[in-house]
Amino acid sequence: MLNQRLAALRNEKKNTQQEISIIIGVTRPAYTAYEKGTRTPDYNLVVKLADYFEVSVDYLLGRTDNRNLENEFNPISEISRLIKEYRVECSRFHEIDRWEAMGSDEMKELEKYFTYITDMAMKKQKYNK
Repeated sequence: MLNQRLAALRNEKKNTQQEISIIIGVTRPAYTAYEKGTRTPDYNLVVKLADYFEVSVDYLLGRTDNRNLENEFNPISEISRLIKEYRVECSRFHEIDRWEAMGSDEMKELEKYFTYITDMAMKKQKYNK
């Protein structure tokens, strides 16, 4: 499903495979393999593609036919946002299966926790100077 959606979205935007490969930072043969379904992009590339095509990650992956980003809560996109915002560098955060079941309430709690932890780290750093 991902490969079909990538090809369709690229054609809708009238982009070449080369143009998309440059936008997401991969080689043209790598992107071509994503469209053929012989290779699967990693999580970060799926998010970049969804952002570029202005669709949800779930739409790209075929989990929904709803392209609309505004009304659809996506825990993976929210986790990605928090990881970027708080500059989390832990590889386990990129295990998608661990986050898919989270709803908006859990995301709010996670954001509170991130805020708490980063505030504590900043206070600790300030105290140790």
